[in-house]
Amino acid sequence: MATEAIERTRVLGIPVDALTKATALERAVELAKDRTTASYAVAINPEKTFAIRQSAELAQFVENAALALPDGIGVVWASRLLNGRKIERVPGADLAEAVCARSGVEGLNLFFYGAKEEASAAAVEELRRRYPDIRVVGRRNGYVEAGEMDALAQEIADADADVLLVALGSPRQERWIREYADRTKVGLCLGVGGTLDTLAGTVKRAPLAWQKLNLEWLYRLLRQPSRLWRCRRLLFYAAEVGARFLFVKPFARKTNKK
Repeated sequence: MATEAIERTRVLGIPVDALTKATALERAVELAKDRTTASYAVAINPEKTFAIRQSAELAQFVENAALALPDGIGVVWASRLLNGRKIERVPGADLAEAVCARSGVEGLNLFFYGAKEEASAAAVEELRRRYPDIRVVGRRNGYVEAGEMDALAQEIADADADVLLVALGSPRQERWIREYADRTKVGLCLGVGGTLDTLAGTVKRAPLAWQKLNLEWLYRLLRQPSRLWRCRRLLFYAAEVGARFLFVKPFARKTNKK
């Protein structure tokens, strides 16, 4: 049975899908099984918003995404304030693990590419511990030479992978997917950033209580104060949302009434 239609909206001009975690998973499984083209999902958060604005290439990549996940709580709040639309936060890391958990039942073959060798191996081992029926058909760390990329894409295709999880960090993973995804013959590519490091335990994810309060960003900042410079974009994003809510949105309503 086909997944229900997913409505795509825009938050500060960036495409975002209004979906739930359950809907995202069902759509991901559906895409993975259709290997006529290599579809991909992209996670949208405040930091990614600024990166998209600075790169026409990344902006086009996002426009063509089969799934544009509302990954950051800032995007969820912005949608509610500016669009009057309540959307659910769907972290890319959660979707990736959910796909791994369902791979056995759905008969989906998984290939992992990215992260350091130790993290890659440990992450796959941890996933096998959590989900004994997971279908892993291959993995490579993220230190593949540029001249080996064609061979890597062929290795993934030869492994008969349905889902490729790419953990190279953004925007490097998006660029790789854009250039090589079609050659891998997979149905779905998931850019998973630091998810393999989290699974391996080399980077600690926020406890569940912090996740439920949507404070993962604060937890990471407290554990890694060096992230403060990166987090400035959260402040810029919040300031832009606030300004649009207080000034631009009321002006637009008045103009529409005339």
